[in-house]
Amino acid sequence: MSYFRPAIAAMTGYVPGEQPKPGTQIIKLNTNENPYPPSPKAMEVLRHLDSEWLRRYPDPFARDFCQAVAEALEVPSDWVIVGNGSDDVLNVLVRACAEGRDRKVVYPVPTYVLYRTLSAMQPAEVVEIPYPVDFKLPLAELIAANGAITFIASPNSPSGHSVPLEDLRQLATQVSGILVIDEAYVDFAEYSALPLVQEFENVIVLRTLSKGYSLAGLRLGFGIANPKLLSGLFKVKDSYNIDAIATLVGAAAMRDQAYKNACAQKVKVSRAELAKDLQKLGFTVRDSQANFLLATPKITQAEYLYTALKEQGILVRYFNQLGLSEKLRITVGNDQQNQALIMALFGLLN
Repeated sequence: MSYFRPAIAAMTGYVPGEQPKPGTQIIKLNTNENPYPPSPKAMEVLRHLDSEWLRRYPDPFARDFCQAVAEALEVPSDWVIVGNGSDDVLNVLVRACAEGRDRKVVYPVPTYVLYRTLSAMQPAEVVEIPYPVDFKLPLAELIAANGAITFIASPNSPSGHSVPLEDLRQLATQVSGILVIDEAYVDFAEYSALPLVQEFENVIVLRTLSKGYSLAGLRLGFGIANPKLLSGLFKVKDSYNIDAIATLVGAAAMRDQAYKNACAQKVKVSRAELAKDLQKLGFTVRDSQANFLLATPKITQAEYLYTALKEQGILVRYFNQLGLSEKLRITVGNDQQNQALIMALFGLLN
């Protein structure tokens, strides 16, 4: 006899990238953390935290953080739902909206694998529609799939491409359910789909503080949508899903947009330089709007390079799956980390 529901017994759990202990002497370019520290203003809040914030339950709606989001992104504060990372908001969406064969989850692949995991947990039927080689959004197929939820990551991982706004607008107009635009990497991109939430009641845009704000360890993310859509999600979220420390530190980080934008700009400059250096080594490198690059070695197997780099203390991401097994996803580090990677690759390829 199994202790678990059949759906749980049958599913494969999400496998995160390797996470060495802090302080480990390793160059970590595998899970898309920001190479720069969090905002000094956020760290100041952490250093002077009043113990009373720990003794009491936190605000269940993280209203101060919502106000910080409203100020930074020029949206109404009651259009914001906060989660324990944007993954938490993804989980709430699937729990609230998807179920079985009648309320499917639809998305193009390859993309963020957690969409599949959360759907399997529900369980809800999944329709995965392959991206073409040029990563143009397969609009007709996505619309025809008739999903209760349609997930679009833009910029997408692992490809790094952004979906044109007109494609997202067409999708929002024609899908029958909710369109979730996952903008985890938007701080490194040229544009955002945020204006669509004002145009369409069925659109929610997700953001995270893990990437642009250098707060992956804090676990804080949020969604922006019409309050009519959020009303159903608030019924499903855990009562106290955001702790007091995350709320306070995250609000300070949101209010320091100048610092976040300066760090993001440094990453974008390094991204362009790293792409050039990889191309000189014979890699094919996709244009990226995120803080990582998807790179294909000319001859040597990607899995070999991943293993050999790991032995030298450099972690990159290798996906042993169809369409990705000959590619590496490489987080953009600081200039010193990027150069160490290039030197290691040069030694392995020559």
